[in-house]
Amino acid sequence: MPELPEVEVTRRGLAPQLAGRVISGVAVRESRLRWPVSRDVHALAGRTVRTIERRGKYLLVDCGDGHLILHLGMSGSLRVLPPETPAEKHDHFDLVLGDRILRLRDPRRFGAVLWTSGALTAHPLLAHLGVEPLSRALDAKRLHALTRGHRTAIKQFLMDGRRIVGVGNIYASEALFRAGVNPRKAARRLSVQECARLAKAIKDTLRAAIRAGGSTIQHFVAADGAAGEYQVRTWVYDRGGQKSRRCSSLIRRLVQGQRSTYYCPSCQR
Repeated sequence: MPELPEVEVTRRGLAPQLAGRVISGVAVRESRLRWPVSRDVHALAGRTVRTIERRGKYLLVDCGDGHLILHLGMSGSLRVLPPETPAEKHDHFDLVLGDRILRLRDPRRFGAVLWTSGALTAHPLLAHLGVEPLSRALDAKRLHALTRGHRTAIKQFLMDGRRIVGVGNIYASEALFRAGVNPRKAARRLSVQECARLAKAIKDTLRAAIRAGGSTIQHFVAADGAAGEYQVRTWVYDRGGQKSRRCSSLIRRLVQGQRSTYYCPSCQR
């Protein structure tokens, strides 16, 4: 599933190509996405795209009097293409902007195309979201406060978007390795020092992934069609049975919350 790095890579690719453009039309080929594409989306022509921001894993296209909310779901990607580009089987939505289109491809149809004219902070999909991990709001003190009272394993805590947004399965394993924290450790047992290391490791991991264009496991591509490369640069993720890049121990795999976790038993005690 595309996580924060993939969504941020997409945002950075789209922003310079869409900002300031007038929407000249909309094409909805399949309205049955995770939530039905609302009728309001069909009436976007004439509006101007001001900016494209990100909140967690949601892209927010500011059109002045409202926002187009886009989500990549489990298999989606957004690309900027010439308007004459033929639509293929899983190309469900086009935002037409004169000499270019923004096209959503989503084979599994868990993505979203929604419109809201209300306050974003009050939107049901955004109101409950936690701290942005790349913001100054996430530091040792904040992370330590967030983890107090939580018996859940720290790996699963990091993947709870109500606490911290966008730290998906790959990046949680990677950040915990960088911080030297065992993924099975109860969140409430982390010390202030461990929280300081982990907060920095989360930021370092996400920034490294963004620089690498995100991770392409199956479907994800950036706005220019380029696949991500972070998945071949990981410290521990998907490297079960291989030697740690820091020591001679073998990377181990375990299952937490029905997701694979990878860690080094020597570096993460």
